[in-house]
Amino acid sequence: MASPSEKLAQSLEVLQALMQSGKVAIRSADLTRLHRERLVKQGFLQEVVRGWYIQSRPDEKEGDSTAWYASFWKFCAGYLDFRFNNDWILTPEQSISLLVENQSSPRQLLVRAPKAGNNILALLHGSSLLDVVSTLPEQKDRIVQDGIQLFALPAALVACQPAFYTQNPTDIRAALAMIRDASEVLPLLLDGGKSVVAGRLAGAFRSIGRESIADDIVKTMKTADYNVREVNPFEALAPVVLSQDMRSPYVNRIHLMWQQMRPSVIEAFPSKPDKPVDAQVYMDRVEEIYLTDAYHSLSIEGYRVTPELIERVRSGNWNPEGSEQEKNQRDALAARGYWQAFQSVKLSVEKVLNGTLPGDAAAKGHRDWYRELFGPSVVAGILKPMDLAGYRTDQVYLRGSMHVPPRAAVVRDAMPALFALLRDEQDPAVRVVLGHFMFVYIHPYMDGNGRMGRFLMNVMLASGGYPWVVIPVEERSHYMTALESASANHDIAPFTTFLSNLVVATMKHEQA
Repeated sequence: MASPSEKLAQSLEVLQALMQSGKVAIRSADLTRLHRERLVKQGFLQEVVRGWYIQSRPDEKEGDSTAWYASFWKFCAGYLDFRFNNDWILTPEQSISLLVENQSSPRQLLVRAPKAGNNILALLHGSSLLDVVSTLPEQKDRIVQDGIQLFALPAALVACQPAFYTQNPTDIRAALAMIRDASEVLPLLLDGGKSVVAGRLAGAFRSIGRESIADDIVKTMKTADYNVREVNPFEALAPVVLSQDMRSPYVNRIHLMWQQMRPSVIEAFPSKPDKPVDAQVYMDRVEEIYLTDAYHSLSIEGYRVTPELIERVRSGNWNPEGSEQEKNQRDALAARGYWQAFQSVKLSVEKVLNGTLPGDAAAKGHRDWYRELFGPSVVAGILKPMDLAGYRTDQVYLRGSMHVPPRAAVVRDAMPALFALLRDEQDPAVRVVLGHFMFVYIHPYMDGNGRMGRFLMNVMLASGGYPWVVIPVEERSHYMTALESASANHDIAPFTTFLSNLVVATMKHEQA
């Protein structure tokens, strides 16, 4: 008779086969009752709605939403394909958000389908799905992206509701910037004489600097004998001129978010110190704060480190080629990597204090920080040398967050855009707050993004003459909540206030 562990292994093999086939939304019928109940009991399956499951991890704590947010889009696609036999589509508004790389999970996903029941289906962690009876656009006006049925971009722009322009101006402006010629939307506008929509789109295009597209829409509609009144549907002017040449709409989204968030940061952040910075004194203080900084920054990421371990690592009393126990000790490797990275970050701080543009110093230095951060793990054989090659090559999901970082292919466009924004930004407070936030928002690496974001923050603090700031592990909950507010809701105020309070407290402490 098979042992309990052997039985579980058999069930896991069945689950693995489902995962390898691409299934994320798992039906009861995909597994025998025995396998299903065993996997649920052991924490490898989680029920979403009756008869539908997603893969989960046994070590997840109750209430942990990571598995759900990581599975959200593929689960919904699989569930909707089965329920409506592939005859469904998301709303124009949600289609626009996904087309401009905004993959954050909505609280309620609105779906159109001819055979819908106008019902709300409760999902996990407060999310839900509302299906509405509706005809679907013609096939030429539909696309499938990662298994999700969407309006094609021109059709989505023509069909979206006016309120979307004020509710989500960042996404729709980024979407408008993807249109290269009026001919992409004019056939849809002329079909049925959508003069009101034409006036709204013309005003929207003109507001982002696409004068020729706006003119073509108005002139063509009038030539076809439709009365068009151009109206700007946005409440405020576009904060930045958007590029039409960007390969990824994510870059335009970053530029829009940066400009929209700047005023809140400038208003709340303390003024930079008036006293000129003595570079040597500043660097001496940075060296003095290392032990505290390393302890708190590593602890925030869940490493169990002590001042004694950090001091032993700093003094060199640590041998990655030593005993097998120490060689594989996760915490010691992290502490050694942090010390090495800290030395590299200090070089970037020195460059900034000596006049190098902060954005340039960070752009050139951050890869060195990352290599040093994980170098000990490569030496110990835990990571492969190729893991230090550069930005991530796979999708990453954030524990407990509704925000989904961009696809790996997008990161290579987004990171140069971030460093260009840092280089061009004149206000050091904006560089501090948005530099840190945008780095973790893009999440360019598979691991270490939080530590790297705090390193970047402190290099930017130095650029304004502010002191090096430690984010205490005791404030981790407030820190993560503020970042989530900025990521999921585009509200930078809580994060700005959080960092501002720490900066003020640090400045007072140094003056005491």
